[in-house]
Amino acid sequence: MSFAYLVYSSAWVKRHHPAEFTCALLNAQPMGFYSPHTLVRDGIRHGVEVLGPDVAASRRDCTMEPRSAEAGPIGHPQPGWHADPSTHAVRIGLRYVKGLSGELLERIDTEREQRPFVDLEDFARRTGASVDALESLATAGAFSCFGHDRRGALWSAGALGAARARRHTGTTVETLPGVVTGLDAPPLPGMDVVEAHAADLATTGLSSDAHPTEFFREQLRAVGVVTASDLRTLADRTVVEVAGVVTHRQRPMTARGVIFLNLEDETGLINVICTPPVWKRHRKVARQSPALRIRGVLECRQGVINILAQRLHSLDLGLTDHLRSRDFR
Repeated sequence: MSFAYLVYSSAWVKRHHPAEFTCALLNAQPMGFYSPHTLVRDGIRHGVEVLGPDVAASRRDCTMEPRSAEAGPIGHPQPGWHADPSTHAVRIGLRYVKGLSGELLERIDTEREQRPFVDLEDFARRTGASVDALESLATAGAFSCFGHDRRGALWSAGALGAARARRHTGTTVETLPGVVTGLDAPPLPGMDVVEAHAADLATTGLSSDAHPTEFFREQLRAVGVVTASDLRTLADRTVVEVAGVVTHRQRPMTARGVIFLNLEDETGLINVICTPPVWKRHRKVARQSPALRIRGVLECRQGVINILAQRLHSLDLGLTDHLRSRDFR
């Protein structure tokens, strides 16, 4: 009864307050069954606007802020639905940027509450962030509030690091504010969408802008691979091919050797069942590949969709090195 109540309550909150639900789950990490990346992608599929880390707007934890004008409110298309549309977005907290200590996160919040940061140099001086921390924030796009793109911010972080290296060892000699040479980056090519997505995954382990399979969907379609959302339109017992990032590998004690996999593409999650013979035949690929392409039989039973796997192949998406599946927990 307790578990049923938790499921009902969670479903109610997710339906009525999807942004708040997503924000709360992200702030409760590490916990639960799903990774932050999967939680963010699920929130986006349910209309939640997720905004990246930003040193001017992000706090230590994820927070709520008004949705952008471009996104508009999350509507409720069902006739007779009386709940107010959601007008909130989720801002990713700085604790999701790798390489930032708890002490630095506290110092950033404290300094910003006293007065806003005016530029990257002001941020570095007042927080004492290391060059590695500055470069991690730059790669994550957290300095866009100062008009820096990622590559420009990386250049400026390097210049600040070089200025620090020129100080006299063992002293507290500082250059005067505003006179760090080479701080302004020359014209640099901006990151394209794939590079920016890779930078997000490398620095935060999640991306609000895209999913790795999006960049390969044309090639996957060409060889007959369908999406998670496509499966809902196909008949039971259809032979299909699916592909995605592996989010879970599970072997319940009561499953008699059956392995359950979860794949994720840009449209949703796919449940895959591997019988013992199939798992044994494809064991190395199935255990080690961060992304898989799977051929199998579609099972549709009372709205529940599974793929009974027949063949498993490793899938090189090139962007999955920083995504880790949660295996056999």
